[in-house]
Amino acid sequence: MPEQRRIGYRWNLRALMAKQNLWKTTELMPLLKSRGINLSESQVYRLVTSTPERIPARTFAALCDILDCTPNDLFEPFVEMRAAATANAPKRSEDLGIQPGNPIAKRIRLVPPEDGE
Repeated sequence: MPEQRRIGYRWNLRALMAKQNLWKTTELMPLLKSRGINLSESQVYRLVTSTPERIPARTFAALCDILDCTPNDLFEPFVEMRAAATANAPKRSEDLGIQPGNPIAKRIRLVPPEDGE
């Protein structure tokens, strides 16, 4: 079976804004508006401060134009985790050294100290 891969990504908007000397999310709003992208203050704030799960292509293109960057600069995918399609875990508890009727964890009882101790 093929290898399974979980893909993550880095959202570099804030760093790219800093390179263009844009420090506040409110500075980005008129630049987006001049390119036909009308977002509220809270939407722009979330776009800058958090990693979006989805973003309209026009907004993405406008950000690339504003920041004079490529999509690869703004959005950087990476492999988070690689795993085989099937795990090689033991199928029987005996293979781990656990015997029926002989559990690993034991029940204990705490006894309060006597008055003299």
